[in-house]
Amino acid sequence: MDNFRKLLGELKKLNLPSDQFAIFGSGPLAVRNIRDVDDLDVIVKPDLWKELCKKHENENNKVIHIGRIDLFRQWIPWFDDIIPVIDSADIIDGIRYVNLEYLLKWKKAMNREKDQKDIKLINEFLKK
Repeated sequence: MDNFRKLLGELKKLNLPSDQFAIFGSGPLAVRNIRDVDDLDVIVKPDLWKELCKKHENENNKVIHIGRIDLFRQWIPWFDDIIPVIDSADIIDGIRYVNLEYLLKWKKAMNREKDQKDIKLINEFLKK
């Protein structure tokens, strides 16, 4: 989990407003000690996205890469509106993490090999 702690340090250096983003992907798993991560995926609200685009290049108006942190403005086609996803996120140590129900829905939709492994890990965690 050392990787995760380093990534959180990188994220904190960005000084993003805490109510304007949430970590998704494998971050919600790492914060619960389910598994470690290699990068952080973060969804941000529209106003924050606009501000970030003034300071950083974005890829196809979809993602901004800052080190090992990937910032996304949307989570389509899985969730049309990311604001409720961010607003309903679990807050752990002052940082929002997409709740496991949303994460599970996304991982089931993606259904890649790594997602199938994560689905098993999430289900085991939720049974506890």
